[in-house]
Amino acid sequence: MRNLTEGSETKEIILFALPMLIGNVFQQLYNMVDSIVVGQFVGKQALAAVGSSFAVLFLMIALIMGVTMGFTILIAQYFGARDKAKVRAVVDTAYIVLFWAALVLSVVGVLAVPLILKVLRVPADVAPEAGTYLRILFAGSLATFGYNGVAAILRGIGDSKTPLYLLIAASFLNIALDLLFVIAFGWGVAGVAWATIISQAASFLGALVLLNKRNEYVRLSVKELKFDPEMFRLSLKLGIPSGIQQTLVAAGMMVLTRVVNTFGTDVMAGFSAASRLDTFAMMPTMNLGMAVSTFTGQNLGAGKPERVRRGHSSALLVGLGISVFIGVVMVFGGPGMVRLFTRDPEVVRIGARYLLIVGAFYSLFTIMFVNNGVLRGAGDVMIPMVNTLLALWIVRIPTAVALSSRMGPDGIWWSIPAGWLMGAVFSSWYYRTGRWKRKAVVKGPVEPAPAEAAST
Repeated sequence: MRNLTEGSETKEIILFALPMLIGNVFQQLYNMVDSIVVGQFVGKQALAAVGSSFAVLFLMIALIMGVTMGFTILIAQYFGARDKAKVRAVVDTAYIVLFWAALVLSVVGVLAVPLILKVLRVPADVAPEAGTYLRILFAGSLATFGYNGVAAILRGIGDSKTPLYLLIAASFLNIALDLLFVIAFGWGVAGVAWATIISQAASFLGALVLLNKRNEYVRLSVKELKFDPEMFRLSLKLGIPSGIQQTLVAAGMMVLTRVVNTFGTDVMAGFSAASRLDTFAMMPTMNLGMAVSTFTGQNLGAGKPERVRRGHSSALLVGLGISVFIGVVMVFGGPGMVRLFTRDPEVVRIGARYLLIVGAFYSLFTIMFVNNGVLRGAGDVMIPMVNTLLALWIVRIPTAVALSSRMGPDGIWWSIPAGWLMGAVFSSWYYRTGRWKRKAVVKGPVEPAPAEAAST
């Protein structure tokens, strides 16, 4: 557990974000290995199938983030206020809600696969493999929700290392199973799906075994679990706007995937490869944003709003430096990186073009995401939702539809930085108003202003 209410803001945020970043690198690594294995050993149709399923997988993750965001905010603020009983009540309630949410998604998801493929306009040569991949992922929802739920709870109490160690082990297991199931057994797309689910289940079960021995805050005992209606109500109040926001993002991804799919298998495969690399590129910023959320929650719970402002500035500077560097790598190294997934020259050209256009604007994504991290941590969860509505549904999707009819796939790629620009401008404006400071659920004793502190 890490106390983020003391010490250097920059140091504390980076040290807290770093294990999450490394963990997500490994998590995305085995997702990327899925695509590399099917692209190199099965074919571009299989690569397109995995890529067309990404929007649905993103929706699953969005649902998890929506369910857990309210719990994470509450845990961070109660932990900052040193209220152990309330932390325990939130954790118990989170476990119960996650279990039932995963169960419902498994059943509904498996039954809805034919409809999903139709809505996404998945071509006939790709649909069978995409359907197989989705059914297996939905069937394994409990493993996916379980691991991500435990990780979210641990972030709330400042522990970002434990999920990392388990995830590294699961990543190596996933890679080994990918190679075994696809190359040795010849299971194709089904092999990489089973490898993902088995690895996530192993990570979740490993987390439960270790945490039951070491961490009293997140210990799971089925007999002692207690559902707290008040904690559930507060988590819904904080989590529903975040859940709506994440669902809007996922639904937007599905709409964009539908537009991409109309251009055929080559564009689908190029988009699949490039978007995997794109996810890697955005991870440092995303993890900084999550670290800033926990940092903000703990410090507002401890009554230190000025420390939050300093932490925001530090995270923004660090994030911008990283995003500029990664953008240069993506712009100039795009073709070589896309060749990791496929040797098809047209697919490589399309994927590299995506990275050239999008990679130049990662700094806009950084500004938007770090700003939203502060707002979520403060409990001001409606504004990130509005921001998503503006950036994605008012700008990005209409731009993608309009430009793609004139420019082809390039029009879809240009819509991405256009949406980020709107999100960065709106979130920066709202952050500067300071209204987020009044939204904390737990209000600790307010720290004195610098001038007051100097006079005492």
